[in-house]
Amino acid sequence: MARASQFLALFAGIFTLGRAHPGHVRSLEAKQVPIGEPTLAINGIPPTTRSYWMRQATIALDAPCPFAAFGAVIVNHTANAGLGELVCSGANSNSKTGNPIMHGEMAAITNCSIILTDPNGPYKLTPAQALAALGDLSLYTNAESCPMCASAIRWAGFKEYIYGTSIDTLIEKGWGQIRISSLDVVAQSFDLSKPTRLLGEILTNETDPYFSWQFDPSYSCPKGCKRVSGTCKAA
Repeated sequence: MARASQFLALFAGIFTLGRAHPGHVRSLEAKQVPIGEPTLAINGIPPTTRSYWMRQATIALDAPCPFAAFGAVIVNHTANAGLGELVCSGANSNSKTGNPIMHGEMAAITNCSIILTDPNGPYKLTPAQALAALGDLSLYTNAESCPMCASAIRWAGFKEYIYGTSIDTLIEKGWGQIRISSLDVVAQSFDLSKPTRLLGEILTNETDPYFSWQFDPSYSCPKGCKRVSGTCKAA
Protein backbone atom coordinates (compact mmCIF):
# COMPACT_ATOMS: atom_id res chain seq x y z
CA MET A 1 0.00 0.00 0.00
CA ALA A 2 2.86 2.36 0.82
CA ARG A 3 4.37 1.81 -2.62
CA ALA A 4 0.98 2.40 -4.26
CA SER A 5 0.57 5.63 -2.33
CA GLN A 6 4.04 6.77 -3.41
CA PHE A 7 3.17 6.03 -7.03
CA LEU A 8 -0.08 7.99 -6.81
CA ALA A 9 1.74 10.91 -5.21
CA LEU A 10 4.36 10.85 -7.95
CA PHE A 11 1.67 10.70 -10.63
CA ALA A 12 -0.13 13.63 -9.05
CA GLY A 13 3.13 15.59 -9.02
CA ILE A 14 3.74 14.89 -12.69
CA PHE A 15 0.16 15.87 -13.53
CA THR A 16 0.54 19.11 -11.60
CA LEU A 17 3.80 19.84 -13.40
CA GLY A 18 2.05 19.25 -16.71
CA ARG A 19 -0.69 21.71 -15.83
CA ALA A 20 1.85 24.28 -14.69
CA HIS A 21 3.76 23.92 -17.94
CA PRO A 22 1.12 22.93 -20.54
CA GLY A 23 3.44 23.71 -23.44
CA HIS A 24 5.79 20.91 -22.44
CA VAL A 25 3.41 18.01 -21.94
CA ARG A 26 4.30 15.17 -24.30
CA SER A 27 0.95 14.33 -25.86
CA LEU A 28 -0.79 14.51 -29.19
CA GLU A 29 -2.93 17.40 -27.96
CA ALA A 30 -0.20 19.59 -26.41
CA LYS A 31 2.71 21.12 -28.32
CA GLN A 32 5.98 22.27 -26.86
CA VAL A 33 6.65 25.98 -26.98
CA PRO A 34 10.11 27.43 -27.75
CA ILE A 35 12.43 27.62 -24.76
CA GLY A 36 13.74 31.18 -24.85
CA GLU A 37 13.16 33.79 -27.53
CA PRO A 38 15.64 33.29 -30.41
CA THR A 39 16.31 37.05 -30.52
CA LEU A 40 17.69 37.27 -26.98
CA ALA A 41 21.39 37.52 -26.06
CA ILE A 42 21.35 34.79 -23.40
CA ASN A 43 24.53 34.27 -21.37
CA GLY A 44 25.96 37.18 -23.35
CA ILE A 45 25.80 35.28 -26.65
CA PRO A 46 23.98 37.25 -29.40
CA PRO A 47 21.44 35.51 -31.66
CA THR A 48 23.68 35.87 -34.71
CA THR A 49 26.32 33.76 -32.96
CA ARG A 50 23.71 31.17 -31.98
CA SER A 51 22.60 30.98 -35.61
CA TYR A 52 26.18 30.58 -36.80
CA TRP A 53 26.82 27.56 -34.59
CA MET A 54 23.44 25.99 -35.34
CA ARG A 55 24.40 26.14 -39.02
CA GLN A 56 27.72 24.51 -38.11
CA ALA A 57 25.80 21.65 -36.48
CA THR A 58 24.18 20.99 -39.86
CA ILE A 59 27.48 21.43 -41.67
CA ALA A 60 28.86 18.67 -39.40
CA LEU A 61 26.83 16.21 -41.51
CA ASP A 62 29.02 14.27 -43.93
CA ALA A 63 26.53 14.73 -46.78
CA PRO A 64 24.11 17.49 -47.83
CA CYS A 65 21.00 15.38 -47.26
CA PRO A 66 21.60 12.18 -45.28
CA PHE A 67 18.44 10.39 -44.22
CA ALA A 68 19.10 10.91 -40.50
CA ALA A 69 20.43 14.47 -40.74
CA PHE A 70 21.26 14.88 -37.04
CA GLY A 71 24.44 16.87 -36.44
CA ALA A 72 26.04 18.51 -33.41
CA VAL A 73 28.94 20.77 -32.51
CA ILE A 74 30.53 21.52 -29.14
CA VAL A 75 31.74 25.08 -28.71
CA ASN A 76 33.85 27.05 -26.26
CA HIS A 77 32.27 30.50 -26.05
CA THR A 78 34.85 31.66 -23.52
CA ALA A 79 37.75 31.21 -25.94
CA ASN A 80 38.56 34.12 -28.25
CA ALA A 81 36.37 37.16 -28.73
CA GLY A 82 33.39 36.97 -31.04
CA LEU A 83 32.13 33.58 -32.22
CA GLY A 84 34.08 31.35 -29.86
CA GLU A 85 35.95 28.17 -30.75
CA LEU A 86 34.81 24.88 -32.23
CA VAL A 87 36.11 22.04 -30.06
CA CYS A 88 34.55 19.04 -31.79
CA SER A 89 31.59 17.87 -33.87
CA GLY A 90 29.63 14.75 -34.66
CA ALA A 91 26.89 13.37 -36.89
CA ASN A 92 24.46 10.49 -36.63
CA SER A 93 26.33 7.36 -37.69
CA ASN A 94 23.95 4.53 -36.73
CA SER A 95 23.83 3.04 -40.22
CA LYS A 96 27.59 3.33 -40.75
CA THR A 97 28.73 1.90 -37.43
CA GLY A 98 25.87 -0.44 -36.54
CA ASN A 99 25.86 1.26 -33.14
CA PRO A 100 22.29 2.31 -32.24
CA ILE A 101 23.38 4.87 -29.65
CA MET A 102 25.69 6.78 -32.00
CA HIS A 103 23.42 9.78 -32.46
CA GLY A 104 24.93 13.11 -33.44
CA GLU A 105 25.28 14.30 -29.86
CA MET A 106 26.82 11.03 -28.68
CA ALA A 107 29.28 11.15 -31.56
CA ALA A 108 30.23 14.73 -30.73
CA ILE A 109 30.74 13.97 -27.02
CA THR A 110 32.85 10.91 -27.88
CA ASN A 111 34.94 12.94 -30.31
CA CYS A 112 35.42 15.65 -27.68
CA SER A 113 36.70 13.15 -25.14
CA ILE A 114 39.29 11.97 -27.66
CA ILE A 115 40.31 15.47 -28.75
CA LEU A 116 40.54 16.96 -25.26
CA THR A 117 42.74 14.13 -23.93
CA ASP A 118 44.91 13.61 -27.01
CA PRO A 119 48.54 14.00 -25.80
CA ASN A 120 49.47 15.29 -29.24
CA GLY A 121 46.39 17.48 -29.66
CA PRO A 122 45.78 21.15 -28.88
CA TYR A 123 44.45 20.65 -25.32
CA LYS A 124 46.43 17.74 -23.79
CA LEU A 125 44.07 17.44 -20.80
CA THR A 126 43.97 14.63 -18.30
CA PRO A 127 40.71 12.66 -18.15
CA ALA A 128 39.73 14.55 -14.99
CA GLN A 129 40.53 17.89 -16.60
CA ALA A 130 38.55 16.95 -19.72
CA LEU A 131 35.48 16.10 -17.66
CA ALA A 132 35.75 19.39 -15.79
CA ALA A 133 36.22 21.34 -19.03
CA LEU A 134 32.82 20.24 -20.35
CA GLY A 135 31.22 22.57 -17.83
CA ASP A 136 32.52 25.54 -19.83
CA LEU A 137 31.30 24.28 -23.21
CA SER A 138 28.05 24.59 -25.18
CA LEU A 139 26.51 21.78 -27.25
CA TYR A 140 24.51 22.73 -30.34
CA THR A 141 22.39 20.14 -32.13
CA ASN A 142 20.18 20.79 -35.15
CA ALA A 143 17.33 18.79 -33.61
CA GLU A 144 16.15 18.30 -30.05
CA SER A 145 17.93 15.42 -28.38
CA CYS A 146 16.23 12.14 -27.60
CA PRO A 147 16.08 11.40 -23.83
CA MET A 148 19.21 9.24 -24.12
CA CYS A 149 21.26 12.09 -25.59
CA ALA A 150 19.66 14.75 -23.39
CA SER A 151 20.59 12.66 -20.35
CA ALA A 152 24.15 12.27 -21.64
CA ILE A 153 24.34 16.05 -22.05
CA ARG A 154 23.23 16.50 -18.45
CA TRP A 155 25.62 13.86 -17.11
CA ALA A 156 28.41 15.63 -18.97
CA GLY A 157 27.45 18.91 -17.29
CA PHE A 158 27.64 21.16 -20.35
CA LYS A 159 27.18 24.85 -19.65
CA GLU A 160 24.56 25.12 -22.40
CA TYR A 161 22.49 22.81 -24.59
CA ILE A 162 20.95 24.46 -27.66
CA TYR A 163 18.74 22.70 -30.20
CA GLY A 164 16.98 23.55 -33.45
CA THR A 165 14.03 21.42 -34.60
CA SER A 166 11.84 20.21 -31.72
CA ILE A 167 10.78 16.66 -30.93
CA ASP A 168 7.20 17.78 -31.57
CA THR A 169 8.10 18.77 -35.12
CA LEU A 170 10.02 15.53 -35.69
CA ILE A 171 6.93 13.57 -34.65
CA GLU A 172 4.73 15.66 -36.94
CA LYS A 173 7.10 14.90 -39.82
CA GLY A 174 6.87 11.15 -39.25
CA TRP A 175 9.94 10.46 -37.11
CA GLY A 176 9.61 7.83 -34.40
CA GLN A 177 10.54 9.41 -31.08
CA ILE A 178 10.51 8.66 -27.37
CA ARG A 179 8.12 11.36 -26.20
CA ILE A 180 10.18 12.77 -23.36
CA SER A 181 11.27 16.36 -23.89
CA SER A 182 14.68 17.79 -23.08
CA LEU A 183 12.92 20.14 -20.68
CA ASP A 184 11.62 17.11 -18.76
CA VAL A 185 15.12 15.60 -18.60
CA VAL A 186 16.64 18.87 -17.39
CA ALA A 187 13.85 19.37 -14.87
CA GLN A 188 14.45 15.92 -13.39
CA SER A 189 18.25 16.22 -13.20
CA PHE A 190 18.46 18.86 -10.48
CA ASP A 191 20.48 16.50 -8.26
CA LEU A 192 23.46 16.70 -10.62
CA SER A 193 26.27 18.99 -9.54
CA LYS A 194 26.47 21.08 -12.72
CA PRO A 195 23.55 23.08 -14.16
CA THR A 196 22.89 23.23 -17.91
CA ARG A 197 21.10 26.14 -19.61
CA LEU A 198 18.56 24.87 -22.15
CA LEU A 199 17.70 26.89 -25.25
CA GLY A 200 15.28 25.47 -27.78
CA GLU A 201 14.05 25.96 -31.33
CA ILE A 202 16.89 28.09 -32.65
CA LEU A 203 16.96 28.69 -36.44
CA THR A 204 14.14 26.22 -37.08
CA ASN A 205 13.37 27.80 -40.45
CA GLU A 206 16.69 26.31 -41.59
CA THR A 207 16.83 23.09 -39.54
CA ASP A 208 13.24 21.85 -40.06
CA PRO A 209 13.67 21.19 -43.82
CA TYR A 210 16.44 18.67 -43.09
CA PHE A 211 13.87 16.47 -41.32
CA SER A 212 10.77 17.19 -43.42
CA TRP A 213 11.36 15.27 -46.66
CA GLN A 214 12.07 11.73 -45.47
CA PHE A 215 8.43 10.62 -45.12
CA ASP A 216 6.78 13.19 -47.39
CA PRO A 217 7.37 12.49 -51.11
CA SER A 218 5.96 15.92 -52.01
CA TYR A 219 8.38 17.87 -49.83
CA SER A 220 11.29 19.59 -51.56
CA CYS A 221 14.77 18.24 -50.96
CA PRO A 222 17.27 20.36 -49.00
CA LYS A 223 19.50 22.70 -50.98
CA GLY A 224 22.05 20.80 -53.04
CA CYS A 225 19.92 17.65 -53.27
CA LYS A 226 17.32 16.15 -55.60
CA ARG A 227 14.81 13.31 -55.56
CA VAL A 228 16.18 9.98 -56.76
CA SER A 229 13.98 6.88 -56.44
CA GLY A 230 11.86 8.53 -53.77
CA THR A 231 14.72 9.78 -51.61
CA CYS A 232 16.90 12.89 -51.55
CA LYS A 233 20.47 12.55 -52.76
CA ALA A 234 23.26 15.02 -53.44
CA ALA A 235 22.63 16.74 -56.76
